[in-house]
Amino acid sequence: MTVSLKALAFAAAALVTAALPARAEIEIQEVTTPGGISAWLVEEPSIPFVALELRFKGGGSLDAPGKRGATNLMVGLLEEGTGEMDARAFARALESLAASFEYDTFDDTISVSAKFLTDTTDEAMALLRGSLVEPAFNQVAIDRVRAQVLSGLASDATDPDKIVSRTFDRLAFGDHPYATSIQGTRESVAALTREDIVAAHQAAFTRDRVYASAVGDITAEELSVLLDTLLGDLPESNAPLPGAAPFLLEGGLTVEPFDTPQSVVLFGQEGLERDHPDFIAAYVINEVFGGSGLTSRLMNEVREKRGLAYGVYSYLVPKDHAALLMGSVASANARVAETISVIREEWAKIGREGLTEEELAAAKTYLTGAYPLRFDGNGPIANILVGMQMDGLGPEYVTERNAMIEALTLDEVNRVAAELYDPEKLHFVVVGQPEGLESQ
Repeated sequence: MTVSLKALAFAAAALVTAALPARAEIEIQEVTTPGGISAWLVEEPSIPFVALELRFKGGGSLDAPGKRGATNLMVGLLEEGTGEMDARAFARALESLAASFEYDTFDDTISVSAKFLTDTTDEAMALLRGSLVEPAFNQVAIDRVRAQVLSGLASDATDPDKIVSRTFDRLAFGDHPYATSIQGTRESVAALTREDIVAAHQAAFTRDRVYASAVGDITAEELSVLLDTLLGDLPESNAPLPGAAPFLLEGGLTVEPFDTPQSVVLFGQEGLERDHPDFIAAYVINEVFGGSGLTSRLMNEVREKRGLAYGVYSYLVPKDHAALLMGSVASANARVAETISVIREEWAKIGREGLTEEELAAAKTYLTGAYPLRFDGNGPIANILVGMQMDGLGPEYVTERNAMIEALTLDEVNRVAAELYDPEKLHFVVVGQPEGLESQ
């Protein structure tokens, strides 16, 4: 069946306004297929359209020793053909169905997103299955995608943002996979063979590590059949996951010289795991401290009061094998030392004094009011649901999350701030030519 792109565009646009109410009140069904695959489903039959999200735990961290970048390259090849179908034929088939597939690699996961019309479910899933279970990995495609990765790596070598991120990771994580980029190095990627890519595929795509969610015009019975057909031929399990990644950086400063008029800075310390009982409190604290744009403390002190930077941000980074509390800023070489000093002072202040009643109330109002707006269509909802599963949250979290935030007391959040924010553990990595700063 051939469906026009206009049909898919209509469906996608309609979902924004018609899929679900602007409240985080959705009915989540938990589905377990005969083959043992678990998934969450939200049925929405008003528009003949389905969003399917798959996550495979492991991601780039599963790269074999000496094969860094293999998983990333492998995932980049999934849309390059299956069986006798080359990349062009695959793209034409996808377009004829008015469907879309997206594949991506992260430190801990591989994500697969599919959007398709109900009438073309069988054809779309046959195409997706081919890319996931029987990718062609022909040498012409390998050489082309490898060249794209190598070009990106060459560009990254002159990008201060990439340099600071990779320097921070290298210093923080030692010999753990987190210490190096999932894209690999120019040397490691150039040396990858087809056999390495096949091995990476076998390690990454297993049934015991898949998380799935679907939102749209599909029933639980239909989803169950779909998932077993789509994924049933994958191996049950394969390569072991990496172990914990101890955070090796102590408090201090690392300067990586680079010829640029503006220094780029990453700063961080150990944070809280997503399943830590104080994580929600830490999330609210960070919103006040550096997560809320122009109204955050960091933005007020660094940008509004002193004009030291255009923007400064902080964020929680709960990885599967490590948890960080981090931030970023860029400032002129002549002013970056002052910028760092202000950030360190604010880090100490929030640990020492915590939040005010007014700050906590404002954060609660914003976070609880903004939360339902995330549920604005089939795709975003499916993405949220699969993320919740990976975080070990139950379906009830959708309706209980705002109540958890509202229940936080000032004493509770200030206890967490005092325990979490430690300027003696805070490490800054600076890439540029910062005046008056040296590694320490």
